[in-house]
Parts: sequence; C-alpha cells; structure tokens
Amino acid sequence: MSDQIQELLNLVDNSLSVDGATVKVLDAAKFRKNIGKLVERSATASDSSAGWSRYLIRAAALELGVYAASIHELYLARGRGEVPMTFTTPAFNLRALSFHAASAMFRAANKINGGAFIFELARSEMSYTAQRPSEYATNILAAAVAEGFVGPVFIQGDHFQVSAKKYATDAQAELQAVRDLSIEAMAAGFYNIDVDTSTLVDIHLPTVAEQQALNCKLSSELSAFIRENEPAGVTISIGGEIGEVGTVNSTEPELRAYMDGYNAEMKKLAPGKPGLSKISVLTGTSHGGTVLADGSLAEVTIAFDVLRDLSRVARNEYGMGGTVQHGASTVAEENFNKFVQNEAIEVHLATNFTTMFFDNVPADFKKEMYAWLDVNSAGDRKPGMTDEQFYYKTRKNAVGPFKAKSYALPEEAKAKLIAAWEAQFDMLFNLLGVKDTKNM
Repeated sequence: MSDQIQELLNLVDNSLSVDGATVKVLDAAKFRKNIGKLVERSATASDSSAGWSRYLIRAAALELGVYAASIHELYLARGRGEVPMTFTTPAFNLRALSFHAASAMFRAANKINGGAFIFELARSEMSYTAQRPSEYATNILAAAVAEGFVGPVFIQGDHFQVSAKKYATDAQAELQAVRDLSIEAMAAGFYNIDVDTSTLVDIHLPTVAEQQALNCKLSSELSAFIRENEPAGVTISIGGEIGEVGTVNSTEPELRAYMDGYNAEMKKLAPGKPGLSKISVLTGTSHGGTVLADGSLAEVTIAFDVLRDLSRVARNEYGMGGTVQHGASTVAEENFNKFVQNEAIEVHLATNFTTMFFDNVPADFKKEMYAWLDVNSAGDRKPGMTDEQFYYKTRKNAVGPFKAKSYALPEEAKAKLIAAWEAQFDMLFNLLGVKDTKNM
C-alpha cells in the first residue's frame, strides 16, 4: 500500500481497509464521522490524493448501499399512470460547498422518507464552480454516506448545452465538446442528462416544424450517442428542451413538432432504444431572475397552465413523465405547490442556494469575494448597473476561486449556513410532495 493511501486511511481514523482494489468499511460510524476529510482532500488537493480520496469514498459508498442511479423508470411509470401525480421532483444545482449542501438535503429527506430529488450541475457551472463531474458526484455520494441515507442517488447533467455562438463558428467541435462531457459525466455517475440544443431553435423560420428541426436533429444525435455509451444495465434519463429559458412561452404545436421530429430521428439513429423521459418548456421565468436596481428581484409570473397542458401532452401522447420547469429559484414560496398541482414532473432550483451562501458566510469573507469580483469580473459591469445588480449577477464567478477558502471556513460559520440550507430543503420538500417518494 502506498504512503499516500495510508495517509488517507489515517484521515478517516482507519475506518476503511484496502486490499488491492478492494475497499472495506471496518467501522461505518467512524467513517461517516470522518468522511468530510476525504471530501475536502478530493475538492482541494492538486495531487493524486484527490483521485484516491474519490476512489475510497465511492467504493465505501457502494458497500454502504449508496449508489448513483437513473430516474428514467420512475418518470416513464408516471407517463403510464402507474405513479401518482402527488409530487414534483426538485433538482438542485449545488454550486458552493456541495458536500455540505447535499448533507443538509439528505437530512431533510431522511426526516420524511424522501427519495425523488436530484443533484445537478450544468456545463457552465462546472467552470465557474471549479467542480468537474467526478468531484461533484463524489461530494453527493459522500453526503449520503455521512447522513446514513441508503438507496439510489440521482445525479444529473443540467443544460448539457450546445452554444449557438460556438456552433456557428465550428459546429463539429462544439458537438464533440458535449459528447466528451457526456462521457466524462456518465463515468462519474451522472445517470441523468439534460440535452439542450434549444439554443439553435430559429423562430424566424416559417413553420414550427422548421423552427424545431435542428433542435430535433441534434438532440436525437446526442441522445443516440448517450445510448451507445451508457453503462451496461443503466438507462440514462435523458431530457430534451424546446426553447431557451427567458423567451416566449412554449406551445403544444412546438412540443409536438419537437417530439415527432426527435422520435423519427431516434428510430433511424438508435432503433429500439428509449428516447426522452421528460421535456423542458418555457413558462415565463429566467435563470437567476431579474434583479432590480436595489438588489431585490422582480416578481415572477409563471404560466402554470402551460406546465399542466404540455405535461398532459407529454404523458398521454409521448409516454414521458411530463414537463420540467427551469429557473424557479426566484418563484414566491407560496407558489411552489402549484408545480405539483399543475403536474410538472421536475423543477430546477439553483440561484437561491447561491444567494443563501453569500448571505450566511462571514462578512469579511463576503467582502473579500466581492473585492475579487470588482477586479476579475469588471468586464461584466454594464452601464447603469448598481453595485447590487453587479454583485448579484457576477458573484457565482467567485465560487470556484474561493472554493478552498470556503472549505476552510470556521465550523460554526459552516454550521450556520448548513442550517439555513436545511430549513430551505425542509420547506421545498414539503411543498413539492417529496414525502414518502422513496417508496416509489
């Protein structure tokens, strides 16, 4: 055994043993207590101890009954009417201190026997949070272990998106980048992937079918690639999207044009293989919300009838679980149960948890990050922007550069943040009907 591995075993008080490629848990309670030390090494080390930390965590997680899984079958069962429409699956983008945030989420889930919830990270977030799929997935699985959660854990690639600008410059290079990311993500345990080529929808073309044609073609090509490369025994849950968030609300003709075109392409590219489990639609929201001059957020109005009507088309005509709501972090709390009432299968939440991070870290640490933004994100300051608008729009850029310092925060500061996150998860799980979904 190498000195490096022995050092890592010492970090967890020798609660694990390693014999060749086999990792065994000798003392589960002791390992749960100390697993955060391996997480921090995984997240901040620049040598091979980061990879070995991930290996130890993931091997131990499997022995303790924690495993990455696909939500595909649950969603298709919803499409067949075999699963009640009593819940909407929340999908959370945990950008800062993802192990600590996920630990809070698993605690909230354990209180209510919750199982239908997703951890996700978008292509763009991997850059500014300095988290590649292997690190993020390890953090999530480690959090499950730390909190004694047992069973399937759903980790998702959110907005594996084709950039319209890069596609126009070099289409094949941009598509290959998404293919490469999909391979990397699946290897890490991302068994749920949202393919997003909706950036290429051209609303200036004369018919809806023509507008959606490139979106259909490319999303089916990427889906077929995923099916060809998904792990044996796993059917990746793939989501499609019919329009970029923040534009005009989606319509039934758009959904049908996209799905008919997508399914026709899939029959040619991957005959007999499953297609989509869900579809993202536009209902009037935008990612991060619209921030006003004083730093407050503009009120969001969601077209819940669009979610409901398109979910019914998605289920009844195409066998999917239903529609997905993006950009919902800024929705008023009293409206969250409307996602369940209007039959949405999934809702994505990110910005508010970043906001809570900045609102709950020590003031001097926040000041240091904002000073960094003044220099390193100065190019994002638009004419007429107030400081409040500038920091709200750019502060996510400080997450990655300050990752190590975030881990090094005093325990009492992290405890305050985790408690705030847990209370938010408690509230959202209740409003979204997550209680007892573990049985499903």
